[in-house]
Amino acid sequence: MPSFVGGEAESGQRLDVVVARRGGFSRNLAQRLAEAGAILVDGAPAGKKHLIRLGERVEFTPPPPVSTSLAPEEVAFSVVYEDDWLIVVDKPGGVVVHPAPGHEHGTLVQGLVARGIGGGHKRRPGIVHRLDKDTSGLLIVARNDEAYRRLTEAMSRRAITRSYVALLNGDLPQPSGTVDVAIGRHVRDRKRMSVHTATPRPAVTHFDVQCRYAGFTLTDVRLETGRTHQIRVHFAALGYPVAGDVVYGPHRRPSGLSRQFLHAAGLVFRHPGDDRELHFTAPLPADLQGFLNGLQPLAP
Repeated sequence: MPSFVGGEAESGQRLDVVVARRGGFSRNLAQRLAEAGAILVDGAPAGKKHLIRLGERVEFTPPPPVSTSLAPEEVAFSVVYEDDWLIVVDKPGGVVVHPAPGHEHGTLVQGLVARGIGGGHKRRPGIVHRLDKDTSGLLIVARNDEAYRRLTEAMSRRAITRSYVALLNGDLPQPSGTVDVAIGRHVRDRKRMSVHTATPRPAVTHFDVQCRYAGFTLTDVRLETGRTHQIRVHFAALGYPVAGDVVYGPHRRPSGLSRQFLHAAGLVFRHPGDDRELHFTAPLPADLQGFLNGLQPLAP
């Protein structure tokens, strides 16, 4: 069991922060170790918020190593485009993009391993950007380190245009507009993103109303930034959450809608190899289109 004695450098610091640094793993993981009683201070289990004092002996049980090998698996998705540099995928709703705690198998990455993907983190090779599990649509996946580097640089420069179709609860009054409100982790619920945050990061979402229905508004959305849950958080903050989103909207979904009505419908970007401009679109999947067909359009 690794151990250390609190010195001047550790004195007054939180236990989870120091153990994470000493152990070479994430603070979140250190917190889970503390909650499991796997961190001892002077022989007794200590909480994650414990402030280390000079001379205290800290012992911790390191987590088991995580396998970084990814075996190919049968996963449902469609390939929209493929060459030696990249793959553009149309991801179905319900598919997780890459392995994570609670979703170790059946992810998009494992479905793509046999096709050859690479660059970035070993547990999510080639993943340039992500979609939530219940968001469908287009994703770019790199096939080598250089493609990954160039595509992620383009993403950071906001040179990749991503457009979505979102059905919102209620009648959004503006025909078009921009939501320019910073978001970050919620001040109390760390599992949610929010405009009420102590760690704000710039977030900009543009929208145009496409059609109005009884109780709903269909919108075309374009991301200028790409924060976690950005579209969902921004429209919830306006008072018009994405239909079917039980995290940021009503806790009950409309009858006939099994997930959030959010679809990544368009991508425009420069090819990382030859710099030609690529355009891709993905129509609404059958489940979302079927729900939309059952709604009553309102007169313009």
